[in-house]
Amino acid sequence: MDLEFAKTRVIGVDISLKTTSIGIVDIRGNIVAETQMATLEYESLPAFVNKLCETIIKLAEDNGGVEKIRSVGVSAPSGNLMHGSIVNAANFPWQGEIPLAAMMRDLLGMAVGVANDCHASGMGEKIYGAAHGLKDFIAIHLGTGLGSCFFSDGKIQLGADGYAGEMGHMCMVENGRQCGCGYRGCLEAYVNTNGIIMTARELMSQSDKPSLMRSLDHLSPRTIKECCDKGDEMAIEVYRITGEYLGWGLSIYASVLNPEAIVFAGGISNAGKWLLGPTRDTYERLVFHNVRGRTKMYMSMLDDYHRDMLGASAVAWDVQEYSLFK
Repeated sequence: MDLEFAKTRVIGVDISLKTTSIGIVDIRGNIVAETQMATLEYESLPAFVNKLCETIIKLAEDNGGVEKIRSVGVSAPSGNLMHGSIVNAANFPWQGEIPLAAMMRDLLGMAVGVANDCHASGMGEKIYGAAHGLKDFIAIHLGTGLGSCFFSDGKIQLGADGYAGEMGHMCMVENGRQCGCGYRGCLEAYVNTNGIIMTARELMSQSDKPSLMRSLDHLSPRTIKECCDKGDEMAIEVYRITGEYLGWGLSIYASVLNPEAIVFAGGISNAGKWLLGPTRDTYERLVFHNVRGRTKMYMSMLDDYHRDMLGASAVAWDVQEYSLFK
C-alpha cells in the first residue's frame, strides 16, 4: 500500500502599501526562505497578481519545489477571510471587491486563503505565538489603524459577512475626531498613530508647560515614548489619555466576550507600561464586575517584521487543501 505524506510547507504573503513580502513557512513556524516585491509599481491589478504568482512559484521552485507547498495564505488590508476578497481597501487604488484568492488559485493551481492583517495576525498568534493554547481571546493590533479580532472556543469569529471584531470603529465620542473610515469619534481616531500625535499636539497647544516633545523634529508614537522614558510629564499624559480610551473600548468588548486573554501587537504596543498601564487600570475599572481581574494581557511573541507573514501562513494552514501538484 502506498502512503501519502502530508505537505509541511505553506506560502505566507503580506501585502502592504509599499512592499509585498513572500515567505515559505514550515509546520513549526520557521521561515525557510523569503523575498519581496514592490506593491504598486504595476500598471494594473492583474499585472500585480501575475507578478506575485510568478514570484511565489520561483521562490518555491528554488527551495525544494512547488510540490512541497500545501497552500498559500495572504494578509492584506480589507481582506475578507470568509470569501477571499479584498473589499474597498481605503489606501489602495484597487477599489471595489477584488476576488484575490480566486485569481491566485487559477494562476497557482493550489489553495489560497485571504484575510485582513488583524485576522491573519490573530491566527498567527494562536498557532505560533502568545495565544498558543488559548481558546477565547482578543487580538489587538495598534499601528496606523486599530485592528482587532476575537476567538471563541478556539475558532476565529467572522460574523455574518466576515467583518466581526471591528473594535476600532466603535463610536466612543459623538461628533468626535474624524476617522479614516469617514465617520467621527471612532476609537481608532484616538489610539492609532495619528490619534496619538493629535493628542500630543492638543496638549502642547493647551498649555505653556515645558515638554521634550516641543523640540522633537519628528513627532511619532516612538519619539513620544522616548520622552516618557526620560520622565517628560506631558508625554506621559499623552499615553495616559490614549490608554484610557483603549481600556474603555476593551472593557466594552470584553464585557460582551469574556475573553481569557487580550494579546497586543503592533508598533504602538512597544510603548509598554506608558500605554498598557493606563489601559489595564481603565479596563479593570470599567469592565463587567464578574470579568474583572480575570483577563490576562499579553504582548505578542512574534517580531514586528515577520508577524504578518507568519499570520498569512496561519491562514494558509487553515484553508482546505487543493493542489494540482502531487
